[in-house]
Amino acid sequence: MKNLILLFVSFVFSLSIYAKNESQTISVEVTGKGKPIVLIPGFTVPGDIWNPLVKELEKNYECHIITLAGFGGTEPIEFPWLPKVNESLKNYILENDLQNATIIGHSLGGTIATWLAAQDELKLSKIILIDALPASGALMIPNFDPENLIYESPYNNQQLAMDDVAFEQTATAMSKSMSLKESAQEKIKNWILESDRKTYVYGYTDYLKLDLRENLKNISIPVTIIAASQPYGEEMVKQTYKNQYANLKNYNFIIVEDSAHFIMLDKPEWFLKQMQTILSSN
Repeated sequence: MKNLILLFVSFVFSLSIYAKNESQTISVEVTGKGKPIVLIPGFTVPGDIWNPLVKELEKNYECHIITLAGFGGTEPIEFPWLPKVNESLKNYILENDLQNATIIGHSLGGTIATWLAAQDELKLSKIILIDALPASGALMIPNFDPENLIYESPYNNQQLAMDDVAFEQTATAMSKSMSLKESAQEKIKNWILESDRKTYVYGYTDYLKLDLRENLKNISIPVTIIAASQPYGEEMVKQTYKNQYANLKNYNFIIVEDSAHFIMLDKPEWFLKQMQTILSSN
């Protein structure tokens, strides 16, 4: 009997640890009432990047604002990071019965939205992808093979070993290509610096490994893709998206002039109006 009690206690304790770890994978803030919208930010970015948009949307929609583990001051989780994030978001949508939800995702958040839209169990309404690709690694790495991307690599080890000064210099350089506004560049830099370093390094490996180009064939709901024209120019952007989304049957494609990767920071008024227009369409 004593052994049985100990076994039961151990089982309950294991469940509580699992629940704790599961809940830490994503942090969610819910506001507003109406049809559900799930908003997923990009890599290193906290959910509050959506605040200006949510301020308007919450009048008519129930907004579920996501922050991913290791970013925005949240606790890191065990690796592999991205597969756990994907599954947690899928479970969150199912467990909260978010029928016909719309997902808005920026960058990595848009890639995750693509993965979610390809899942048979989820009955989503539409997805809106903001400067997001289904296979970023294939664009960035010659002879791309996900199997070749591992955590224990010289590049990753160098990133982990950087002192704070060197890492801040790296973050500053990266931020300058992601927005045309100095104030936004400062925000982006700080989000990188505030992220958990190991999540930043290994999580990016997870991101580059993910290739959803075949999964696109499973998506039948409406998709809107919004792409920034800078810094590569409109023609190159058009070709890149055409190649990456070749397996997606139908989608609405919008290129934003005079904007870099963080469109919501570079062109906030335009972005807000565009989101309202897309959400109000069938």
